[in-house]
Amino acid sequence: MDNWDEIRTAFQVARLGTVSGAAEVLGVHHATVIRHIDALENRLGVKLFQRHARGYTATEAGHDLARVGQTTDDQFHQLVGRIKGRGAEVSGELLVTSLISFAPIMVPALVSFQETYPDVVVRYLTDDRVFRLEYGEAHVALRAGSTPEEPDNVVQPFDPLQIGLYASRAYVARYGKPQSEDDLDGHRFVAMDNPDSRAPFQRWLRSVVSYDRVVFRSTDARVLERAVLAGTGMGFFNAREVDAYPDLVEVFAPRPDWQVPLWLVTHVDLHRTAKVQAFLKHLKDFSAQCCPK
Repeated sequence: MDNWDEIRTAFQVARLGTVSGAAEVLGVHHATVIRHIDALENRLGVKLFQRHARGYTATEAGHDLARVGQTTDDQFHQLVGRIKGRGAEVSGELLVTSLISFAPIMVPALVSFQETYPDVVVRYLTDDRVFRLEYGEAHVALRAGSTPEEPDNVVQPFDPLQIGLYASRAYVARYGKPQSEDDLDGHRFVAMDNPDSRAPFQRWLRSVVSYDRVVFRSTDARVLERAVLAGTGMGFFNAREVDAYPDLVEVFAPRPDWQVPLWLVTHVDLHRTAKVQAFLKHLKDFSAQCCPK
């Protein structure tokens, strides 16, 4: 059956017994009710009602349709109640997306969020592409770089990445530790494969050394970190994560002009839901507690 409006109309006529009563409940003109009933009877090839002076009485076929209509109406009301309840609850799937390099903060934050809200199923999606929040691909996105400008998204600043230059103890033992930018000649670097990357620390590196000094290159931040830890060359780390690597030596402390802006992005239609608001607050609190500035 293609036209649910006609079925709903027939159900109300069977329930109330009059065209005027059904029209009032449905908020339509009585002529619309009559047109729906006539069209439905013609489509089905059977009379659904007996017309008389006091109104409409359902035939056997009409009673069958009314029973189905009653069940459908009850199910829709139950569905509305469940949907409204979900809006006030923190449960169901939570879809979060970011670059994989943000996993060190996002994974523990998501785990602790799930401990607080055990009815939540976490889906953490990592990819270089920008997920389309307007198509429901994620509830919350953590993005880096310039301010996201997609329409209908709510954008909030998040703690920026504090980036420093580091080397392994093995590297320092072999090549020494530069004391200033003037000492960088002859040193080896680990950096992104694209020398024209817009990352601020990458632009700095491009400005102070010839890119042939970047002896290990990759498109994956995890690979670059492994290469620095292996002693291949000096490279960049988020300063909040270096405590996890006791073998790292700070070469240059984080600089304001190396910071990477971060943004929490949500779609306007979901931004105020209980689940999204609860996670945004949790993530901000988690970041402040576990990763002090």
